Amino acid sequence: MSRTLPTTQEFIDGILSGNRMLLSRAITLVESTKWDHHEMAQDIIEGCLPHAGKSIRIGITGVPGVGKSTFIEAFGNYIIEKENRSLAVLAVDPSSSRTKGSILGDKTRMDTLSNNPKAYIRPTPTSGSLGGVAQSTRETITLCEAAGFDTILIETVGVGQSETAVHSMVDFFLLLMLAGAGDELQGIKRGIMEMADSIAINKSDSGNEEAAKRAKSEFKNALHLFPPTDSGWIPRVTTCSAYHNKGIDEVWSIIDEFIRHTKTKGLFDAKRKQQAVYWLEESINQELHRKFYENKELNTMLQTFREQVQNGEVSTQKAANLLIDHFLNT
Repeated sequence: MSRTLPTTQEFIDGILSGNRMLLSRAITLVESTKWDHHEMAQDIIEGCLPHAGKSIRIGITGVPGVGKSTFIEAFGNYIIEKENRSLAVLAVDPSSSRTKGSILGDKTRMDTLSNNPKAYIRPTPTSGSLGGVAQSTRETITLCEAAGFDTILIETVGVGQSETAVHSMVDFFLLLMLAGAGDELQGIKRGIMEMADSIAINKSDSGNEEAAKRAKSEFKNALHLFPPTDSGWIPRVTTCSAYHNKGIDEVWSIIDEFIRHTKTKGLFDAKRKQQAVYWLEESINQELHRKFYENKELNTMLQTFREQVQNGEVSTQKAANLLIDHFLNT
């Protein structure tokens, strides 16, 4: 970011007017590890906060090979063209620091969606811990909402921990599955299934229709084994073919029904408030972690204690307590 930075107010005004370039530059500040960038990003977020919160936030995850990018393109085009909505697509990928994976690769395949003036696709950061990446994604949601996007789609690029992070920042969590993929491919499904508000079985085409119907029945039966949700919502299972653009309308219909259901019961806003408190506590954890490890004196002490712990000279708990006590007194 070598160009002269606009002022905080110029950023805020630009984002509120829908300026994509300033939105992208503000997100880059959010993702930056430089402290002055971090401080400016927080000021921008504070300025945008009163104008945020009016979107529907949808999380999406799926097993490898399920066709997420194809689904996102079909789904995004549908809600823009048929539902007259605007869409921002974000990603959470804590594995990218190792694999250099990015939604940017998917962006090049989402030709029609990425060229749609009512869509905005943002590559994920290429480094950072899960907590840091997830926190920056949550802050990016605020900026995108302030810029006028009424639908935010957050994709989990990696599999594993990132689903929990995404679930904690969305209103609706969609799980994409395959029919007949085998248990070895779907080994991650149980924990994620418990978080899912809906399961969509993709690639239900080209002779795969019967397998998809069987999978739909099996998933519906499996979902009944889980404890009922606080909202009383029973997760829906549907089939679709993103490639052939079939069943996408049904996926949106389920999301729309869920949003109306939770808003009617007052649970939509209650969940948002719970999530805000959760991310407050996560932010505290991250800031304490950052300040602890940035303390040079503590780092010297830490190296000494690491050697003593390795040699069995001191217990890990005692070493941790001494380090924390010193941290709190500095």
